[in-house]
Amino acid sequence: MASLRLQLAILAACAWFPTYAPAQQLPVWQPYRTITPHIVPEPVGPPSYVTSVVDVPLDVISDVQLEEMCVPCGEPFLGRSVPQYFTAPVYSNVPFGNPVLAPLADAPVWNWRLLPDDLIWHSYWAGTKEPRISGTLFEEVQDDVTLFDVTFGGRTSVLRYGTVNQGRPEGWELQLESAAMLRLNLDEDWDLEAVDFRIGVPLVYGQGRSQWKFSYYHLSSHLGDEIAIREGILGTRINFSRDVLVVAYSLIPVPALRLYSEAGWAFYADEGTDPWEFQFGVDYAQPGPTGCRGTPFFAINGQLREELNFGGNFVAQGGWLWRGKGQKIVRTGVHYYNGKSNQFEFFDEFEQQIGLGLWHEY
Repeated sequence: MASLRLQLAILAACAWFPTYAPAQQLPVWQPYRTITPHIVPEPVGPPSYVTSVVDVPLDVISDVQLEEMCVPCGEPFLGRSVPQYFTAPVYSNVPFGNPVLAPLADAPVWNWRLLPDDLIWHSYWAGTKEPRISGTLFEEVQDDVTLFDVTFGGRTSVLRYGTVNQGRPEGWELQLESAAMLRLNLDEDWDLEAVDFRIGVPLVYGQGRSQWKFSYYHLSSHLGDEIAIREGILGTRINFSRDVLVVAYSLIPVPALRLYSEAGWAFYADEGTDPWEFQFGVDYAQPGPTGCRGTPFFAINGQLREELNFGGNFVAQGGWLWRGKGQKIVRTGVHYYNGKSNQFEFFDEFEQQIGLGLWHEY
């Protein structure tokens, strides 16, 4: 009993007495901590040395860089196995703020990455033939009919040689894209009017403000069975089908603005379609996570097609956008379309669409 009382007294004293841990026993950097780069002021006056925690993961910097910028505290340098506590110079007229942080945070490492969570190249927001999950309810003014365009699909990154989690990732990336884009006629008991299928394999490269895309995609159009029965046009569908090579360029001059242009050439073009197509546009919204409040957006897209004597269509969308901590986006707002139909079974028919949409980009 006396021994138990003695042990309890020792434990109580240890819990009350202030603790001190030398540098080599401090916990190592945790991978979930964020990196916030900042500008290091120009040194003024003679430096003094203090012991500080370097808030930078070791996997973004080489051992040589660590040896050049940091001096281990109280033990020999052992590469990546050394706890990240170093003696760093701090100048007399500058408040201490981890002065080695800025040069380290600006040195992302390019590695091979399988199935990364983010994307280097994103779908055009106002592009009507882009892979996403969306629904657009609109009035087609020419025919005075209410239609509902629905897209089921998406874009994913398969393999990357580059960076991740740097706000805007960089590198080479192989993607897959696919979508089914169908049209329902609400005035005819939700009859299926038509559906276009698209599947593609983009190879993209991004660095800094620029991204490039070289892609192959196949698109084929199909007439809905319900409109074929209703209109008595069985056996007369257009076999609108394309196999296309695409080159595209995207520029982000400021973080909120994206400009893009694209040229496509079909090495196989069946009924009703000719080889060349061009696309260009603008996407605008404030970058970064929006929280529950969201942020305004607008998007404009134009498309020119050879089978229409290089006419085509114009699309404008605007409304409100929500973005998560990753790159997933939900948009909702007004939709305006003017030009030849975006359902290619009706490629030579003029449409003017005015309505509302909900779009999910991921």
